[in-house]
Amino acid sequence: MADMENEIQNVTLRVENLKKHFPVRRGFFQRIGGWVKAVDGVDFEIEQGKTLGLVGESGCGKSTIARVILKLLEPDHGKIFYRGQDISNLSEKDVKPLRKEMQIIFQDPFGSLNPRMTVGQSIEEGLRTLDFSRGDRKERLNELLEMVGISSNNSDRYPHEFSGGQRQRIGVARALSVEPSLIICDEPVSALDVSIQAQIINLLKGLQDRLGLSYLFISHDLNVVGYLSDKVAVMYLGHIMEFASAGDLFENPLHPYTLALLSAIPSTEPGRKMEMKFLPGEVPSPQDPPPGCKFQGRCPIVEAQCREEEIAFYEAGEGHIVRCWKVVGR
Repeated sequence: MADMENEIQNVTLRVENLKKHFPVRRGFFQRIGGWVKAVDGVDFEIEQGKTLGLVGESGCGKSTIARVILKLLEPDHGKIFYRGQDISNLSEKDVKPLRKEMQIIFQDPFGSLNPRMTVGQSIEEGLRTLDFSRGDRKERLNELLEMVGISSNNSDRYPHEFSGGQRQRIGVARALSVEPSLIICDEPVSALDVSIQAQIINLLKGLQDRLGLSYLFISHDLNVVGYLSDKVAVMYLGHIMEFASAGDLFENPLHPYTLALLSAIPSTEPGRKMEMKFLPGEVPSPQDPPPGCKFQGRCPIVEAQCREEEIAFYEAGEGHIVRCWKVVGR
């Protein structure tokens, strides 16, 4: 019993065999003619105070996972545990108190802020849910702005008066306002300049160390994910293809898809010639995924077995699992 309680305290989020399929409707009567398998059996967990990086090309299902976890979409199958509590089938009434525990930072900082409200008003919305008095709200608002690197003197300004990086800092402050334990970062730096990206990533890292936050960090950029994350899940066409600690994944990548993503990262080492390899073709439609390994149509080392049979996860090392026939057979 004590071991179970310790596990609950140490694991903020656990997802088991999560699936989310969207119906494709056709014809005048809009009958269901197929299914888009956006998320098709995903497992992972995020430890308290740690970051899981979820990486993959656009359309692989990353953002769908985020919305299912936040109960903005209902899962079709599987379990979601938040601090040991199964929240998979909670009603809207029962899930409402958990909204404060789980927050999201969006890709577009301008689109996520109400242009008719000052940044102070946007952040104070969350503070009202915590029953702060008016005086305490003002004090907490100033503290949050200063925490993310925005002068508290700017609380009466509107979103359009700030740069993109500043707006993303305001988005971070708004997410922190309700004192969450888990923050889902959905491509939070992809719309920013490279120099600003580094500032926001360092801000998130510093806040995590200070507040003990857990992050699900979603990105298509392995370089960014590798810097911030403790563990990384590589996702392709609704499936996780490889899962490992960030260090192990970069030092010993095993799945051909992971290798392809890593090869596309420009080298910053002086004198080193970049050999960037690009994946052929496009990601297949999740409405009509290929049989066998989902990556088989673009894989440079595909064999007959890959086209016929899909492999379950294979444990290639401690905490390092991969879904690939070639790794099993080597």
